[in-house]
Parts: sequence; C-alpha cells; structure tokens
Amino acid sequence: MTQWTSTVGAAQLARLLGSQGACEGPAARRQPAYRELADGIRLLVLEGRVPVAARLPAERELAAALSLSRTTVATAFETLRGDGFLKSRRGSGSWTAVPPGRPLPARGLEPLPPETGGDTIDLACAALPAPEPWLSRAFAASLEALPPAARTHGDFPAGLPALRQALADHYTAKGVPTMPEQIMITTGAMGAVGAICRLFVGGGERVAVEHPSYANVLQLMREAGVRLVPVPMAEGLGGWELPAWRRALKETSPRLAYVVADFHNPTGALAGEDQRRELVAAAREAGTVLVVDETMAELALDLGPGERPPRPVAAFDHGGSTVVTIGSASKSFWAGLRIGWVRAAPEVIRSLASARAWADLGSPVMEQLAVGWLLTTGGWGQALEQRRAELRETRAAVVQALRARLPDWEFSVPRGGLTLWVRAGGLSGSRIAAAGERLGVRVPSGPRFGVDGAFEGYLRIPFTVSGPVATEAADRLAAAARMVAQGPVPAMETPAGYLA
Repeated sequence: MTQWTSTVGAAQLARLLGSQGACEGPAARRQPAYRELADGIRLLVLEGRVPVAARLPAERELAAALSLSRTTVATAFETLRGDGFLKSRRGSGSWTAVPPGRPLPARGLEPLPPETGGDTIDLACAALPAPEPWLSRAFAASLEALPPAARTHGDFPAGLPALRQALADHYTAKGVPTMPEQIMITTGAMGAVGAICRLFVGGGERVAVEHPSYANVLQLMREAGVRLVPVPMAEGLGGWELPAWRRALKETSPRLAYVVADFHNPTGALAGEDQRRELVAAAREAGTVLVVDETMAELALDLGPGERPPRPVAAFDHGGSTVVTIGSASKSFWAGLRIGWVRAAPEVIRSLASARAWADLGSPVMEQLAVGWLLTTGGWGQALEQRRAELRETRAAVVQALRARLPDWEFSVPRGGLTLWVRAGGLSGSRIAAAGERLGVRVPSGPRFGVDGAFEGYLRIPFTVSGPVATEAADRLAAAARMVAQGPVPAMETPAGYLA
C-alpha cells in the first residue's frame, strides 16, 4: 500500500499556490484554470516545497480554498495523474509523486558535473574553483604530515589536536580568546549545524531563523521536526531588524536561533557591532542559544585602509554560554574541502563530541591536516587574498551584466560574501528559474530561502562567474524573464539535489 509522508492542508496549499501567482501579471491567466492549477502543483513538487508522497486535500476542500469549481480541481488532478505527478486510490485520497525513473526533487539544485553540464551556466551553488597552488600545496603537506597520525587509531571525535589548537589561535587573533577545548572539527558547516540541532532541540521545539535564511539549514531543521520562527531581515543590507528579534525571542522563547552575521546568505547583509551586542543580550535574556554561522566571515571585499571588520559575535558573549559559533573552509577556501568546526563552551564541545558515536564518528584526517597546514603557515591568509581578488572581479562582472540586461531588477551590492539577493521585477522567481533551466542557466528561486512560500519575487544569484560567462548568464535570465512576462512557463522537471 502506498504511504504518504505528510499531509498538505487546503489552506496551506492555497498559500503556496498564491505565492506563485502573486508576482505574475495578467499574462499568467492565458491558460485554462485547471492547467494553471496543475502547473502550479507540479512546480511546488519539483522545487521540493511540497514533498513527494504528501497527501493532498480532497478536491472539494481545495476547490473551496481556491474559490474554484470542483470540476476545475478534478481536471487538474487528472492532468497531474496523467503526467505521473499524482497518484490516487478510491477511498484513500491523492498524494504527490514523480514519474517513474525520475529522481526525487529537493529544495535545491544539484550542481552540474563538468562532464555533463554542457553549455549550461550553473548558478545553483555559491562556490568557486579551488585557489591554486594553495590546495595542492596543502594536500602535499598533509601527506608528509600523515605518518604520525597514521600510527594512531585515526579516530578523533573532537578533531585533530593540532587543528583544534590552530583554530583556537585563529579566534584568539581575532579578539576572541579561545582554548582548543572550545573547538570541535566537523564535516563541513552543515555537519556542525546538524550536530548542534541533535544536541539542543527535539521535534516540535522552536528555532528562530532570519527570514530569508540559508536554504540547506532551513531544510535540515524542517526534517529534524523543529518549528521555525521566521524573523524578517532589515531592508537592503541593513542587517538584523532588532525590534523584531527582541519581540520574537520574548514571545516564543526559542531553544535556538540561527543567524549569519557576516555577509548573510542569501542577502549579503553585514550586521554591525551594536547589532551583534544587542542580539546577544536579547538571546541571553530569553535563554536562547545563538548559533552564529561564520562561513562567509572572511570574504570581506571592500574594507578601506585601516578598516577592520566587525568583531565576531562571540566577542560579545562575556559569559561564554549564549553563543555557539560555526565556521568552515568550504566557502572561504573551496567547497570540496569539507572541514567545518564549532566554537563553544568546553562542556558543549564535550557533549557534541560524545554524540558523534551515532553520527559520523569524526572528520577525514587528511583534510584536517591540510587545513591545519594552511592556518599555521600563512597559506590561509594568502589563499584568502587570492580568493577576495577573484570575487571582486566576478562581483563587478555579474553586477554590470545584470544592470545592463535587466535594469528593472533590484538588488543591493554587498561588501562581501558570494551572493546577490535580487527582486525580479515583479515576476515569479520560481517561474524564472524554470524558464532559465530551459534556456541553459540554473538559478535558485527565492522561496527556497523562506518559510511557507515567502520571497516568490526573488532569486539568489551568486557572483561566481565573470567575463563573457557573466554576460551570457544575464542574457539567458533576461530571456527567461521575458518568457514569464509573456505567459505561464510549464514547470521544469529538474533533478534532485541541493544548493550551496
């Protein structure tokens, strides 16, 4: 018997469908209502915003919620069944599906492998190729340093002691005195977030998040069964909306709050020191653990002479029990170097390390040796300088191309990070993403970074391409926008995966 993983209520499905249509002009109504409804549900399934095998509301209930006739809803469901996106059984209802042989969709886009990408411009992942010669040098050095570690059992749940010491020194140099006992090495930043969620929150507990926020973390928390409390970001690059944060923390008392203070993903906002101080104080008063993602912190691109970036959020946690910091080599250095870390109070680190027995046990030793070599020899700083110079070039190219080809799209240029948060001229970001896929450019739509269908009018565009590629990407996005403005774009059958 077919099982469904969840139930999507009529009101919830109506909200999700309404978010698609809210950003579209009259041209979106040029097809029959049943076809528009079928395409909308198909798009929600393909984007992962409605799970596969989720039970849909009865035809009568959905018709009432959408103010449509029951015949229209029944015809839409029949269309979806014919396309392989819906299964039904008399007396049991209908549930979402994907056609046989097609991969399950997720809330992100799978990065295209170089050998299969063809001429598609892949903007799904905010990442750049590895900075050479630093990657090769780091791994050559790690191979030389391997023999002493190889003579041990190789099981280091908290991480290699030398890397923990190097990271403690790294934080101390940034004005946050740190002992190696306050560091645990993880498999990327996502490994850190997962470990923290397993330790601190159970199903049904509240976690406050910026709105929008990093798509992969939102999905991880959804799958952990937590209740997300979205807190809106300030307009533009203004950072956090502190009154909204104080109100959310006071009224909902979330167990955790997840924030990105430095070049926020996706908006690029940078929180100032006063904002950091106030948010730590508000979290402490509410009894909320503040999880601070610093994966973008070292990608400042516009610091003037003598200007220093804001101090880490942990610098304002004088008791040491409110802030848990996450870092990673994957954004600053290379996405293929899956080494992340947690900085927290020693007792938290001990609990996290103990819990790895039923998670991943530890992180790869060779990669830890490579990151340790970079941090202790000056290679980290030199590689970052190379990375920042490259990002200044790619940011300028993407900004210029978008402004030339899509002058009605709105965005603020961040002073660092990897991404632009773009308002798509009043059009649906999901449908632009679907049209872009047809035209050879892959870009994630805004709702993947929101809760309950928010940000339909947005796209996240990483500034990770330059020269003719940036121009061509903007040309294809402009063509996609014209397609959406002229009429509805059928949902693309996109592959499953993630976005970074």
